[in-house]
Amino acid sequence: MYELEKGNLKRFNDYIVHTLRPSYVKGFMTSYLQTEVVERILSEEKSSVTSAAQMLLQEICELEEKGWFQAFLDELREGDYTGLYQAIREWDFQHLERMRPFKMLLERVEASFTKQIKPVEVVDHLSECIIDREREEIRAISEQKGHIAGSEKLTECLKRSDKSNWFKLLKLALHACNFTLALELLDPDPGTPDSGKAVEDSDVNEETTTVCFEFREDPVNSLVESMNERDFMTFHDEAAGGSGGKDDCKTFGGRKLRSYQRELAGPAFEGKNTIICAPTGCGKTIVALAICDHHLKTKPPQTAKIVFMATKVDVYEQQYQLFQDHFSNIDDGDIRITGLCGDMGEQISMDVIVENHDIIVLTPQILVNALKRKELPSLSVFTLLIFDECHNTTGKHPYNILMANYLDAKLIERNEPLPQIVGLTASVGIGSFKNQPQAESNICQLCANLDVRVISTVKENKEELMSFVNMPEKEFVEVRKRTSDPFIAIIHNIMSNIEALARKVYDIDSLSNIQNRDYGTQKYEQWIVDVQKRCKVLQLEDKQRESQVCRALFNFTEHLRKYNDALIINEDARTKDALDYLEVFFNQVRNAGFDETERKLTEYFDVQHPHLVQLSRREPQENPKLKELKFILDEEYRNNDQTRTVLFVRTRALADAMKNWIEETDSLKFLKPGVLIGRGRKSHLTGSGMTQTSKKGVLESFKSSNQSKILIATSVADEGIDIPQCNLVLMYEYVGNVVKMIQVRGRGRAEGSRCFLISDKKEYIEKERLNLHREKIVEKAIATLQNSRKSMLAKIDAFQKEDKMIRDHVNSTPEKPRTHGSFELLCSKCKEFACFSDDLRVVQESHHIVVDRTILERCVQKPHRNPRGYGNFEKKMKMYCRQCQQDWGIIASYMNIDDLPVIKIESFVVKNCVTNQQQYFRKWKHVTFAMKEFEITDIHPGTSGPTE
Repeated sequence: MYELEKGNLKRFNDYIVHTLRPSYVKGFMTSYLQTEVVERILSEEKSSVTSAAQMLLQEICELEEKGWFQAFLDELREGDYTGLYQAIREWDFQHLERMRPFKMLLERVEASFTKQIKPVEVVDHLSECIIDREREEIRAISEQKGHIAGSEKLTECLKRSDKSNWFKLLKLALHACNFTLALELLDPDPGTPDSGKAVEDSDVNEETTTVCFEFREDPVNSLVESMNERDFMTFHDEAAGGSGGKDDCKTFGGRKLRSYQRELAGPAFEGKNTIICAPTGCGKTIVALAICDHHLKTKPPQTAKIVFMATKVDVYEQQYQLFQDHFSNIDDGDIRITGLCGDMGEQISMDVIVENHDIIVLTPQILVNALKRKELPSLSVFTLLIFDECHNTTGKHPYNILMANYLDAKLIERNEPLPQIVGLTASVGIGSFKNQPQAESNICQLCANLDVRVISTVKENKEELMSFVNMPEKEFVEVRKRTSDPFIAIIHNIMSNIEALARKVYDIDSLSNIQNRDYGTQKYEQWIVDVQKRCKVLQLEDKQRESQVCRALFNFTEHLRKYNDALIINEDARTKDALDYLEVFFNQVRNAGFDETERKLTEYFDVQHPHLVQLSRREPQENPKLKELKFILDEEYRNNDQTRTVLFVRTRALADAMKNWIEETDSLKFLKPGVLIGRGRKSHLTGSGMTQTSKKGVLESFKSSNQSKILIATSVADEGIDIPQCNLVLMYEYVGNVVKMIQVRGRGRAEGSRCFLISDKKEYIEKERLNLHREKIVEKAIATLQNSRKSMLAKIDAFQKEDKMIRDHVNSTPEKPRTHGSFELLCSKCKEFACFSDDLRVVQESHHIVVDRTILERCVQKPHRNPRGYGNFEKKMKMYCRQCQQDWGIIASYMNIDDLPVIKIESFVVKNCVTNQQQYFRKWKHVTFAMKEFEITDIHPGTSGPTE
């Protein structure tokens, strides 16, 4: 009896045991199983739910009593296992199978995911996919053991969910709770950034964006030595059977290669896909040049096609110059080299560039765009791809997008030749990990992403390596906090008054779920961002009132942001610096002209200004961190007046404050500090960013002259900037992950270099100590993987298959068609009408033009601070909302057509003309309405608009 049911239960065993929790069907167990069996199953559940479910299923398949199958189904339905109930009743497990990729994804990112959320906030949004009993357990665990333990329980419940919409509900919950980092972890779409950088301004928001700061090797000439002609031996000769002692240095292109560099290059010389992992400063660029040289010599003439990729423009410019210098000095002058970055990829088709060059140095997005535009059939046109700083090959980085293309070609067996892959990095310690097995898993994931089977490290020539690479001594300086500070009390009071004023206009607390937002913290900044985001789509019946409320709330939150910034500056620098920051802001507000709301807000500052000035002139207590920093600098320069220092700080505003402090401190002003920061964001008004030219000037001054002895740099200056060699590294409240720690420390290359972390936060110092521990874990993990290749290869193959399945699932989901209805674009700050969606046109798949020229009557034009050409465009003016001065985009010329408004979608909300529903989109690729391609005949007659 029930043989069919039992057979099917065994057939679908895997789905059932990974979904069912036996204790949730205890009623069925006590009715049909012996007491000791039930106790044994429940006891097993405490250590392994899946194992306990397996025991239960085995017992069920032994039952002979009449009615047990229907009772089991009834218990599943009563226990809210509706998905499993439906699957077993109809013997159709397709919907459970469709969940598998998402559960695998959640399991893969679990270590990071559980640290990015507060489960008690998320679980309230998941009532449709997590039963009441589970929610109570999650809350209880969170209360007793903390957020991470609760998050682990939540993750376990989700991985066992039988509700087909659980993944969608989870992402909606994370969005509602503003857990952005967790949401990004769960987005399996490798999606490409907008094709080509749009012509609109796209500055980095330094306060809210985290960017990894990467560091580069010294230029080639400082890492290699010339040899006499009689000592030359090319790699071609060496590959053909040349030999030498352990300490022999072979040469290429007139340069001598050290033994440890030859060891690093060895697997790549053999044509193997390789990650070269070696310390900053050891000359990985030299190794890359040697690999290219060898590759060119071992391929038939004109058949080698090499791409060297750098993550940022600064690094690209440096590496392109090195490649040109190297290959211009070798005998074979026929090697054709070119470089591409920024909008250069739009000037000529990539297939023409590939056909006419042997080596191409570029930024990876150019190659992504070329593949997207079908300018190249696939990556098979190349024979060697080199990824500089290859640890970035994760998530949605262009490196990972390129490798997804590569892996798809490999795994579906297109039978096309694929290029050799070589990655360069100072550390493969990516992702979050607690122990060595997790580190090994992360490393295998990186290898899978790069299709690499070999991690090349220095083993035989370690002594030589250490003679060239200095590891600075790391020291931790924990500083006491200020005991009292009246400046803080005054600013807190002003912020409290602004919040009270805002509540009279609208219930701002209803706009965000972020709680416990203390003044002067990053969390408060996140709250401001969340309120502004919700405010953009706030809808009221009275549209005039809606416009007034939105504009007022933006003003309130912008002022709160500046006070929050000032508190952070005051914590790390001087009260004077914090006050200077606020004064610059309010001067700019007054100069721009302000409404009644801004007038009230300015009065709060003006009333307290005399008292704040008095406090800044006679600071009650010197900042203990600055006192400690001054002591370190005084001692270092007293002992060695040729010391070169890099001081790392967290924000652009703090970099300016530290520069002012050094220049105004008698014993330090001789250091003549230089500042290296990012471009900044105009919406934040205060301060300004740096152009590529000004960055180069600062670096050259620090490197070659006796003028600047200290360089102050932020983490957002630009990924991969080459910071010259120094012998003192100071990390001022500056802590990152393992990779960042290794790279920052690698700035101190001179013998006797030192590296200090200065902080008044115990958690920062503990995190950096943990990074040192994790560095050792990564080293052991690499050694283990190198010694157990069979296990490593199995993990890599498994990761590649899983990732391919996820990509296939995502690609099989049809894109939601864009509607052809009419929409209004309203200014996101004041809700002023700008244009209709019907008047938008797309140029070159990335630029969005308004063809209704009456938009120029609704905006104000101001001179562009950096007018220049961009592809076929030329920036002329900036355009701002006439009502609230919100930045709408630019006025440009295109193909001899002047005064074309080019707008950025992030400055607008989109209103459906039929339903009146409003939506906000950060990127054009996310909009839900259709847009036509631009044609010259689309231009409407109109005005040229007012100019200031």
